[in-house]
Amino acid sequence: MRSKTGLEFGVLGPLQVLADGRLVQLGRRGMRALLALLVVEANRPVSIDQIVDALWTDAPPATARTIVHGYVSRLRKVLDEADPARSAVIRTTPTGYQLTVDPWRLDLHRARQLVASSRGKPAAIRAGLLREALGLWRGPVLVDVPGDPLTSDLEELRLSALEERIDAELDLGRHLELVGELRGLCTEHPFRERLVAHSMRALYRSGQRADALDAYQRFQRRAADELGIDPGPELRQLHEQVLRDDPALSVVGPVEARPVAPRAGIVAPALLPASASRLFGRDADKTWLDDVCATRNLLATTVAVLTGPPGIGKSALATTWGHENSEMFQHGVLFASLGDAEPGEVLTRFLVALGVPADGVPVAVEDRVGLYRSLLNRRRVLVVLDDATAFEQVQPLLPPGSGSVVLVTSRSRMERLVVSNSARVRKLGPLDEDAARELVDDVLGKPLSAEDPAASRKLAELCGGLPLALRVAAAKLVISPEWTVEELVGELADDGHRMRGLDLPEAGMGVSRALDLSTRDLPPELGEVFRSVGLAPGRWMSPHAVAALTRTHVESARTRLSQLVEVNLLVEPWPDGFTMHELVRLYVRGAGRSDRDSLRRLVNYYLVACDHVRRAVRPARDGLEFASGDNGTTPVPEVTDPVGWFDQEWPNVVAVVHAAAEAGLHDQVWQLVRLLHTYATVRALTGEWVALVGFGLAAAEVTGSRLGQVLMLDTAYTTNARLGRPVLLPDARRAHRLATELGERQYLVLTLAQLADVLFRLEQHDEALLHLWESVQLAQQSGDVVGEAHGLNNVAQVEQARGRLEVALRHQAQAVDVYRRCGDQAALTAGLANLAELHLEGGSLDQAESLARQVVDQAAAVEMTFLEGFGRQVLGGVLLRRAEWVAASAELTESLRLLSQVNSARAVQVRATLDVLSSEV
Repeated sequence: MRSKTGLEFGVLGPLQVLADGRLVQLGRRGMRALLALLVVEANRPVSIDQIVDALWTDAPPATARTIVHGYVSRLRKVLDEADPARSAVIRTTPTGYQLTVDPWRLDLHRARQLVASSRGKPAAIRAGLLREALGLWRGPVLVDVPGDPLTSDLEELRLSALEERIDAELDLGRHLELVGELRGLCTEHPFRERLVAHSMRALYRSGQRADALDAYQRFQRRAADELGIDPGPELRQLHEQVLRDDPALSVVGPVEARPVAPRAGIVAPALLPASASRLFGRDADKTWLDDVCATRNLLATTVAVLTGPPGIGKSALATTWGHENSEMFQHGVLFASLGDAEPGEVLTRFLVALGVPADGVPVAVEDRVGLYRSLLNRRRVLVVLDDATAFEQVQPLLPPGSGSVVLVTSRSRMERLVVSNSARVRKLGPLDEDAARELVDDVLGKPLSAEDPAASRKLAELCGGLPLALRVAAAKLVISPEWTVEELVGELADDGHRMRGLDLPEAGMGVSRALDLSTRDLPPELGEVFRSVGLAPGRWMSPHAVAALTRTHVESARTRLSQLVEVNLLVEPWPDGFTMHELVRLYVRGAGRSDRDSLRRLVNYYLVACDHVRRAVRPARDGLEFASGDNGTTPVPEVTDPVGWFDQEWPNVVAVVHAAAEAGLHDQVWQLVRLLHTYATVRALTGEWVALVGFGLAAAEVTGSRLGQVLMLDTAYTTNARLGRPVLLPDARRAHRLATELGERQYLVLTLAQLADVLFRLEQHDEALLHLWESVQLAQQSGDVVGEAHGLNNVAQVEQARGRLEVALRHQAQAVDVYRRCGDQAALTAGLANLAELHLEGGSLDQAESLARQVVDQAAAVEMTFLEGFGRQVLGGVLLRRAEWVAASAELTESLRLLSQVNSARAVQVRATLDVLSSEV
């Protein structure tokens, strides 16, 4: 239903934003154009490139991206001031922005829903709905918006709705009222054949047969003269009907078919229900069941358990396999859907099915169990127990032996059955893409995978390979043939609507319903963990993160996570890594939103954990202390491979940074980004890391934190320098000024080195050296051994550029000695690489080779890609000097591969050397 409070957006006319019914002033035209695009694409991410193309169709200015960021900032302020409750929010996405809003707040959505709702309705209702839809248009679409706001689709929607409304009113016999309107519409839109057809029908039914023929001939001439085409087959057929006075033209309204009551089905003399028409992608699972049956003990009962998450197809597999193999069980097949059923109820049904008169069923459950076992003694039966929830449900229903097989389906792994009855367990997984597409084809009754492979693939992807989801999605297309595959895919692609799109409420089935049944009886402590995993920004959770979120102990969190794995609501793809199917995640997020306090707890966990783990990679020099300052309150992981821990947690930390930025936790954003600095340097990260650095710097500037700006400017400078991107002198001077205001030596050392490096790149060597020596002196005074070594290393680089090779070698050797004392292995490896390069330049080939090989070995051992590439570049240079062409080419080729992986500027040098080498050899 339409919202009565908060924000409403209108694009069906001039752009309009209402706050509680009051018009909101939006400001300049560029902001209006951006907002129009976000509204038209509401709840879908819009990339910066799309925005720039829409706002500046021909030649965008060089500052287009900056202008867009400014527009977004001002729009956010306008919307927040108009509606503090934030019923509509512009969110930052990895590629651009997205307007997140209830679709019913958009006139465009309401219009589409009214048009969709009209399909298949009686003519009077259809006409009313379409008139209401058309009433939402307030004039020419987005007439006040510059650029290209995608108005053609909206105009097509209006015209389609108009044509449908006229069609409905013709069915109601209103042809006399429509003649004048249609004459004007045909003049305004001369090439819309459906309007011409409506006009011909209205004229004919009004007794104006000649005018109806004239309307056709005018269209025919104009189409031939201006477009070089003939009228379409439907219009030609209508023309022929008018010529011969076809009586069907005078019939008003569609012929209604009398509904036929469904026939009752014939009850089969067996308890096994009908199976799915076909199974897809389950050949290996059926083979497993065949093997279990083939190797069963003929003197005992064999128990097989099919487990997996809701909707994975456990029941379909059990039922289908049971039908296909029923002949092996000469004494019959029993079936019960357990769910909430009591064993006593099921026993009664089984006993009656086995021939016991209803009045002969014992009253006491124990007596029913005894009679059941007596009847089945020495009989071979198949017992299918579907949707079992507990061992206690299953145990009384197990037959006594004689080669019988019990096939149990359950969302639990039924561990007690494994212990007590040697049950075999098979966990079902999602269907692969081919099987998913075949299933959809089967339900539709047509080869969608061949007719529209892209849509078929997307449908399979959005359903996550879950058979129930795939069947519901395909059923929607069968039940509502007016829906196109594109429309269904469009609805499912919206995370906010996908679960609704995968439910059939009237049929009482769907993914949400299946998950409701699985989660309704969860104990509160398990429900809290389940929601925490689903609502967390990342894609997986560790017990430590869950413990921090739920304020419990790690072992308790691990136990609860394992219990959720047991009932197939979570998956543990690697030890202590817990995740959930994407549809389960969307189900959780549809049921509730993460609160700000929970997000703070999660961010605090990552601040402490990242600080703890980064110190195992290399010593920290930025003064940020979260791990030691936490006093052990936050559980931290014990890691033997700190870089590997960051590798695994990286997607989660990125998601947490984005979520914290959206929630306005600006201090935590820059702090968390800074804590990733060491890892990003070791891994030589690009792409997503560059975007995070931008987030961090912006967050520090918003808070006004001098320390935050100093550290984030240092991170930005280090990243840009490594990637060969411009490093700006004003930024370096600003960082040094802020450090001077802070008055702490460690930050002065940091910013002096940064300022000197920028000056060095600008070839202002004298000033660079002054700052470097000042940083060395300050580092020595404060006992900052790493800062002292960095300063000496950089002095050597400047002296090398000035052509003073001996001086450079002396300072570089000093730097390496200091690095050895401080224990920073990564910094030592980098210092050795610089020293090797200096020896190569000086012609000391043996020393250069020895050092370069050390660098390659040390860097490869800890996967420091850039430094391994640098070492191989120096080694290739040594081999070139010795005229060992083949060996040199091999080293340089590998160096180019490694340096290209991290977008290093050195890759250009190596490529040039290889080009020269290939031309000379």
